Amino acid sequence: MARIIDTADVDFASIPNADDQHWVYNGLDCCVTREIFDSLRPQLDATAAQVYDLSRALQAPVLEMSMRGIAVNKARRIKTLQDMRRKLSLLEENLTEIIRDGIGIDLNWRSPAQLNELFYDIMGLPVQKKRNTNGAYTRTSDRTAVENLSQYYIAEPICNHLLALRDLGKSIGFLETGVDPDGRMRSSFNIAGTNTFRFASSASDFGTGTNLQNVNGALRSVFVADRGMKFANLDLEQADSRNVGAACWNAFVESRGEAYAGSYLDACEIGDLHTFVCKMANPGLPWGESPDKVVAKTIAYRDKTYRDLSKGLGHGSNYLGTPPTMAKQSKIPVKMAAEFQKKYFETFPVIPAWHQLSFDQLAANSMLHNVFGFRRYFWDRPTASNTRREAIAFIGQSSTATQMNKGLLKLWQGHRVQLLIQVHDSILFQYPERLEDEIVPWALETLRVPLQLARGRDFVVPTEAMTGWNWGYHSDDNPDGLKKWAGGDSRKRQELTSALSILQF
Repeated sequence: MARIIDTADVDFASIPNADDQHWVYNGLDCCVTREIFDSLRPQLDATAAQVYDLSRALQAPVLEMSMRGIAVNKARRIKTLQDMRRKLSLLEENLTEIIRDGIGIDLNWRSPAQLNELFYDIMGLPVQKKRNTNGAYTRTSDRTAVENLSQYYIAEPICNHLLALRDLGKSIGFLETGVDPDGRMRSSFNIAGTNTFRFASSASDFGTGTNLQNVNGALRSVFVADRGMKFANLDLEQADSRNVGAACWNAFVESRGEAYAGSYLDACEIGDLHTFVCKMANPGLPWGESPDKVVAKTIAYRDKTYRDLSKGLGHGSNYLGTPPTMAKQSKIPVKMAAEFQKKYFETFPVIPAWHQLSFDQLAANSMLHNVFGFRRYFWDRPTASNTRREAIAFIGQSSTATQMNKGLLKLWQGHRVQLLIQVHDSILFQYPERLEDEIVPWALETLRVPLQLARGRDFVVPTEAMTGWNWGYHSDDNPDGLKKWAGGDSRKRQELTSALSILQF
């Protein structure tokens, strides 16, 4: 028989039955939450309601991604681990020999204290400092410090080995992450995890898996499509840059004209902006010997191309990056970064003008809107440099995130693909391989989120598709990897493994 319990002033100690306590607790959890919702929902204005409705609608596709996970090729995972462990062992032997023969000591490269002693007490290098958890600046040998010290001739071989060892160690740690019993790795995606509407990602709700939004490109090939399925990775092209251009257009087209307001947006839409910026930043590269984009895509640092690093210079300038910070991130001299930024702002004067307009709006209202009209309030001092950087970055990044989230929702509502991972400006999904010629064009069109800017200018961030049977990039060593989709893909799947899930669409 059902019991009636007055929950207005319920005392859980007076309920002797544990099951009844659980029913009351969960009932209150649902009912009180609903009462709060009914009170707060009418208080939302049109902008807040739009954000709320989109976030609520995303719960279903995000839950599906979190529950589905992505299949892991066990054999490739083991082989990659073995290769990396061999490389790590060889690098450890080399580093030990360099330090023992050159300096005369033995050292544990994993020990920050021993590294600090080596660099600063024994080798006498300039001390690098970092603020600790107590707010005090102390000696450090973190990645930034080691990169700074590598410019010194006597430290360069040691620093290069340390950086490579740390990269390998991080990759090995990722590959050793627990895979669920069904052979899949899962993440928990948080819709409200950031202030820019980007998803955040972490281990699954069951403590397995990891943040799959931050997987090193060299490790992605261990993730594979299910049997009979194929991956598509849809990427918003130059999304942050185009959204900054759209914001500049909206801000100045009425007051300063199309040529001024559109200088940056036109550059985004006419050609490859990042290659154009690369030529500005690296005039010494052999431009003209090969197509510009081929030259820009040569490796410059670790796994980054010159185009990748120049992309960072452009974004950094858009988002108030200083020459020293951009030089450190792009691995170029500070003087070159300063010269680049001067030339960049002379080419696109609308960018610094947009910065100043945003500062004025921030000071007046402590609030900014992105190109979709979504807003964010900033509660710190509006003239503080950190507040300004966050505010400027919000406009481009949140516009990209909003476009991706709206597109992701439309893909899910089409019931034709299985969503797997969202990585800020791209989405990975799988689909029945036999339907590729139908689904990929449909998905490309579905992910388009058109806007109309000031003076009726049509605006949409274009989407590029890559297809394959694993998440890595196509190469001779990875024939099943993602390859740019240009209307079709004649390849056949090369690698099948018992580790693949037998789940069907």
